[in-house]
Amino acid sequence: MELYVDSADLDEIKEIMNLGILRGVTTNPTLIKKSAEKRKKPGNTLDLDSYITTILRTVGKGIPVSLEVIGTTESDMYREAKLLYEKFNKIADNVVIKIPINPSTYIDRASTDGLKVIKRLTAEGIPVNCTLIMTPQQALLAANAGATYVSPFAGRIDDFLRDKYGISYNKGDYYPKDGLGTPAVNDNGIVSGVDLVEKTVKLLRGYSTKVIAASLRNPKQVLEVAYAGADIGTVPYSTIKDLLSGWLSHHKTAEGMRKFIEDILPEYKVIFENV
Repeated sequence: MELYVDSADLDEIKEIMNLGILRGVTTNPTLIKKSAEKRKKPGNTLDLDSYITTILRTVGKGIPVSLEVIGTTESDMYREAKLLYEKFNKIADNVVIKIPINPSTYIDRASTDGLKVIKRLTAEGIPVNCTLIMTPQQALLAANAGATYVSPFAGRIDDFLRDKYGISYNKGDYYPKDGLGTPAVNDNGIVSGVDLVEKTVKLLRGYSTKVIAASLRNPKQVLEVAYAGADIGTVPYSTIKDLLSGWLSHHKTAEGMRKFIEDILPEYKVIFENV
């Protein structure tokens, strides 16, 4: 599974890139505004065009960076998607456009505008990351419309299930992949965010659409979506830091290092000292 960072903070992106583990970046308008304002000098206006350009150049040619539209209608989303792609993709050939699966803000309304925009953009060769996927069925519709990526939101489904049944939690808390309770608390058969990702992966077998496990909250969840077959996991900077501290450490690794150092021959050291 490839690792993306869910961030628009240049310092965070650079730090993870320098480790050699970063394969992409996902952003949203909130993350970009927050990060750009942090770097803005007092008295200066906020130049988001320059900031986004810097992100794209920093990440590098061909490494995907998702930029999100803000409209809620077909015409607005399509216009914004074209503007973002035409303005910024020439920087490093790495822009992916985020389109919501259902841009309606009403729970009981199904807007097909997202699907229409995905179809139009795909036909023009513009890569699309279909976002706010909360069911495998939504992912299937997006894949059939031609989405390059679909992003099931694992963490938000976990939050929803806990909220639905009055379970208190902190945002980074682990939620069991097999759910809670007997029978498990569920949302139309989905018992956890990892379950959502796993079922989405199974449903899209045979499609070229890649599954980005999104809204991941802790290292254990990252590992579970990898086992579930997600193509990509997009992870906040703080979770990547936790992941590195937990995954890199192992007592047998440390033991092996001590043994290697103890066994180094003086003659072998000389090879490096004379360079």
